[in-house]
Amino acid sequence: MADDTVVRFEVQDGIGVITVDYPPVNALGPGVGEGIVAAVEQGEADPAVAAMVLMGAGRSFIAGADIRRFGKPRATPKRRSYDALEASSKPVVAAIHGYALGGGLENALCCHYRIAVPGAKVGLPEVLIGILPGGGGTQRLPRLIGPKAALEMIVSGRHVPAPEAKALGIIDEIVEGRDLRAEAIAYAKRIATLRPLPRVRDMTVKQADPGLFDTMRQSIARRARNQKAPYHCIAAVEAAVTQPFEEGLRTERRLFEELENSEEARALRYAFFAEREVARLPFLPKDLPLPEIRTAAVVGAGTMGGGIAMSFADHGIPVKLLDASPEALARGMGRIRDNYAVSVKRGSLAQAEMDRRLPLIEPVESYEAISDCDVVIEAVFEQLPVKQEIFAKLDAAMKPGALLLSNTSALDIDAIAAVTRRPEAVAGAHFFAPANVMKLLEVVEGAKTAPATLAAAMKLGRAIGKISAYAGNCDGFVANRSRVPFNIEQGLMVEEGALPEQIDKVMVDFGYPMGPFAVNDMSGLDVSYQTRKRRAAADPNYRGLPIPDRLVEMGRKGQKTGAGWYRYEKGDRTPHVDPETHRIIREVAAGMGIEQRSFTDQEILQRLLFSSVNEACKILEEGKALRASDIDVMWLNGFGFPRYRGGLMFWADGIGAREIYNQIAAWHQRYGARWRPAELLRRLAESGGSLREAQSPKSR
Repeated sequence: MADDTVVRFEVQDGIGVITVDYPPVNALGPGVGEGIVAAVEQGEADPAVAAMVLMGAGRSFIAGADIRRFGKPRATPKRRSYDALEASSKPVVAAIHGYALGGGLENALCCHYRIAVPGAKVGLPEVLIGILPGGGGTQRLPRLIGPKAALEMIVSGRHVPAPEAKALGIIDEIVEGRDLRAEAIAYAKRIATLRPLPRVRDMTVKQADPGLFDTMRQSIARRARNQKAPYHCIAAVEAAVTQPFEEGLRTERRLFEELENSEEARALRYAFFAEREVARLPFLPKDLPLPEIRTAAVVGAGTMGGGIAMSFADHGIPVKLLDASPEALARGMGRIRDNYAVSVKRGSLAQAEMDRRLPLIEPVESYEAISDCDVVIEAVFEQLPVKQEIFAKLDAAMKPGALLLSNTSALDIDAIAAVTRRPEAVAGAHFFAPANVMKLLEVVEGAKTAPATLAAAMKLGRAIGKISAYAGNCDGFVANRSRVPFNIEQGLMVEEGALPEQIDKVMVDFGYPMGPFAVNDMSGLDVSYQTRKRRAAADPNYRGLPIPDRLVEMGRKGQKTGAGWYRYEKGDRTPHVDPETHRIIREVAAGMGIEQRSFTDQEILQRLLFSSVNEACKILEEGKALRASDIDVMWLNGFGFPRYRGGLMFWADGIGAREIYNQIAAWHQRYGARWRPAELLRRLAESGGSLREAQSPKSR
């Protein structure tokens, strides 16, 4: 008998229905595989059963393996669900809704037929957690849809919509009816007597184009730098083309085992769970009633405001875009249209989808026009008096109960809330640029922010496809504050003799998509220039960065002016090393009396990242972040930290708190107060504690 606690078996109209019921997404957790095997065997033994259906309860088919079980000892089952499904003498139909991912799709590939609802998605995304499909997916999918299409799916890990899966040949039929169970039973009855049963393993794999696998290796060389999993995926699919099925399965298993306990896979699993843990605010009641958000407004039609408006429209939420200047509003709407049009041209967005989203963004010219919106996000220039003026107007105009959120990246939320009569409704909502692309949303709690406001802002971020992360109110909040020492050290090392191109190369070799100086040029050197001026005005002891200040004052603001740290040709964003930059660096350093020297790559890497690890420990001490893993999520999704390294604190943990503390203490002696070791780092060094598991008292 099947284990009906996680897998049910019922007979209806001569069809055995196998239902996986393992909430929330029917992962292949304990007992699921065994339950499927028992159900198939039960159906095989029952003469009244002509065919079977495999489906999922709730919101999904089978959304993959239980990732918590990877990297841990697991008993080898007597019989795997893949083998039982494939060997069944009676046809089995996989009826897919929601997601069929990883082991879920691998089980479906072992069924004889596959049907799906139009909104279903399938995929083999194991590469995204540093492994490869280990249930025969790399051997069966190439036989079903050809090696080229299979290779693209497996190496990218992308989710494929049902209509595309049907066109590829993964899905046999799209069913439009509302009752998938009834549709699946009817389909199973139609094919019940068809023989021989189509088994994917018996299909002849299509001949691969000569050079297909080497071409794929070359195409991923840049983005897969330092990673094993994408290359192992290619090798496994290549085995499907060059080896008999059973030998290919053994190759897949060997490659899987090489990856499962690798540092890369452990880091990616950590990141996966950190991104789920970040949503949890343990100090808030679980049953807190939250305001419903159906309509939104954005004040400020610049690049950031337009991107935020697009984020709402992309997820079906009507949004009004307000700007004081009709010309700025028109430019903002034009920029939004152009952004969508570029996506359509690239093929990443259907024209029909653009036509659906664009009308959801309504340009308006008065505060009265947004007064009935459920939430408003201010996205104007990063100056406190400007933002305070906007919030005073919002306080007067917005309906009671509306959320008033500021997209400030560093300014005092309490000072912004103080100009309103409802500071409890005010919080920070710090988007990262470009706002319609970047996944991170930093939600900032002010001293008077109501729990419901904070929770609603976190929920809102998730509703528009963001990863919402909590931050306490302080200069720079958590993400930017933890990054500031990195930025300072990159500037100081240039004064001391390290060249921008060497620092950039070190960080690209580490795994960043771009080096920090190239990023500065892309975003504009004038942005950080303004921040430094503000901090210098507030702190007489503030240590400025005269070299980038000199560049800005010379009109070298980055890509937009054709020169910054690097030189740029007209119409080309490729950075070129510029001797003029070198001259400016030497001149400013000499004027400061700094003797320049050479740097090793290791010193560059450690100066940059250890400084931010130390600051992250101070942030945790102060309770401005809840968990070290939250800071890792911010670095992964806000700053492009290489995902296969887990995050700043996970990476640091691999070196160890003791070694990092000793180096920081030495630099404290050499460079002074900015390298004062955090008390939390000292305690972890003395106790042998884990950096990545560090928490603030507020998180407990």
